[in-house]
Amino acid sequence: MADNNADRVWDLMEKISICMLTTWDGNNLHSRPMDARLRPKENTIYFLTDARHHKDEEIARYPKLVLAFADTGGQKYASVSGEAVVSNDRAKIEELWEPTAKAWWDTPENPNIRVLKVTPTEAEFWDGSGTVVSMVKMMMAAATGTRPDMGDNKKVAMSGSR
Repeated sequence: MADNNADRVWDLMEKISICMLTTWDGNNLHSRPMDARLRPKENTIYFLTDARHHKDEEIARYPKLVLAFADTGGQKYASVSGEAVVSNDRAKIEELWEPTAKAWWDTPENPNIRVLKVTPTEAEFWDGSGTVVSMVKMMMAAATGTRPDMGDNKKVAMSGSR
């Protein structure tokens, strides 16, 4: 069985699903929102991407990237580092196709669609109690001169399967 903290990271990613994907072009970092398709048993996060955008070129040159998942209302966050590869695997595109993809492409047969496969290597998560509870804890800590307990924060190795 996988590390319980790794399971929590997968759970957070599943609940949040949209993340900011950050790549490096050799000079600058670039982030954009992406819709994650999780396969924890494969230790893989997939995305459908468009070959006409620069992220594919950046990933080909610099395959390390970061995914940032944030549920600000629930005070839950996960930052995942990993290695990525872009492919034109048409069977995988068909498998990963969901109705939300129609916002970008009419059908999975669109020749510009690519698969972005991310293999997570490490992660860090923050699992808080929600905004209202967090505010109360911060106010109590400020009034008593103590540090608030804002929930769990752990660094996690993400290798292996769930």
